[in-house]
Amino acid sequence: MQELDQNISTIIVKGLILDMDGVLWRWPDPIGDLPGLFSHINQRGWKVVFLTNNATQSARQYTDILNNFGIPAQIHQVINSAEATGEYLKKKYPSGGPVFIIGEDGLRETLEGFGFRESGDRPIAVVVGLDRQLTYEKLSQASLSIQAGAEFIGTNPDTTIPTNRGIEPGAGSILAAIQVASSCSPMIIGKPSPVMYQIALNRLGTSPNETLVIGDRLDTDIKGGNAAGCLTGLVLSGVAKEEDIPRSGQDPDFVASDLTELLMSI
Repeated sequence: MQELDQNISTIIVKGLILDMDGVLWRWPDPIGDLPGLFSHINQRGWKVVFLTNNATQSARQYTDILNNFGIPAQIHQVINSAEATGEYLKKKYPSGGPVFIIGEDGLRETLEGFGFRESGDRPIAVVVGLDRQLTYEKLSQASLSIQAGAEFIGTNPDTTIPTNRGIEPGAGSILAAIQVASSCSPMIIGKPSPVMYQIALNRLGTSPNETLVIGDRLDTDIKGGNAAGCLTGLVLSGVAKEEDIPRSGQDPDFVASDLTELLMSI
């Protein structure tokens, strides 16, 4: 791990892979002066993609959210676990089909775009993301469908999410309940899956050793970035704390209080 007060001018960064929740905002509040920070990013000529495990919004919706925070993002720069899940399903089930969804409108919209309609009638797969309208009936239907043979897919393993109220349950908490009820483990699509990072690197057109992955979670952002061979930066504005690093098994290249401190030091 490199300290930020060291001379790191020799580090060559051409691309940034940025997480959003806990890095850009603690919903619904921004973390720092985002318009000013992205003006600095533009001046440095860094390419940017936004990579998030959150499947509650579509890429289009995330682009609108980023723009509303004063970040000049375009839809091709946004990669979320809903989109990656759609790509996985399309490869496995080219003709599409019925899926039972525990999730929100962004996940439904994305999967519909890949040819998968929402249905609890003999679904080919149960797809689970964060669902803030979760009910017992949804959990029961998911478990019964999996026991009947439907594939069990998790958009992401994040057990918690940072909000302005504190650390709240994430999709991984819902997955855990269904896993116990169905006695079946899910196929996880989102970070730290290498699939997500390869998509990001392809869109950036940069090599791993000149790409900096920045996130607030050691078990997904940093683990996935390290596995992809990228530079990694942990920000302490979301879930992880500095004392979590030694027991995580991950060694981020940089640690900073927030995104502004990190990027202004490179």
